[in-house]
Amino acid sequence: MSLRKKALGLTLAFGFSAFASSSLLADDANSIHVYKSPTCGCCSDWIDHLEDNGFDVTATDTNDLGKIKADAGLLAGLGSCHTAFVGDYVIEGHVPADDIRRLLAEAPKATGLSVPGMPAGSPGMEVGDRKDPYKVILFNQQGQSRVFAEHN
Repeated sequence: MSLRKKALGLTLAFGFSAFASSSLLADDANSIHVYKSPTCGCCSDWIDHLEDNGFDVTATDTNDLGKIKADAGLLAGLGSCHTAFVGDYVIEGHVPADDIRRLLAEAPKATGLSVPGMPAGSPGMEVGDRKDPYKVILFNQQGQSRVFAEHN
């Protein structure tokens, strides 16, 4: 059961006010755990982007990202340099903070979002004025995916 659902259940069971309920849910939605290589600078830049946009980030350096990606159910072809978890979702690569917030607000039945590769101009991959077009992909455990957002 997700932390969000547990918080809602506790709120209903103990009769907290609507304000308290919103606060509990918001904290869960603002917490994101990022797994990254200890030597990757763009991962740290993406973390800065998330923090600048109100997320509370915990970062874990690892040399075994492949296992984390596999355990998370990441589909072939959707990989990037870091993997994160927010609520019940997987976030792979340089997904913009606004798209993560939209995912959490819409709460689709999905595994998560991915920006495959490392497109220039995506958050954490800023290269001067260069802004390559890229897509944010929504994916699920059944191997299905679709475009969630397009940028640049």
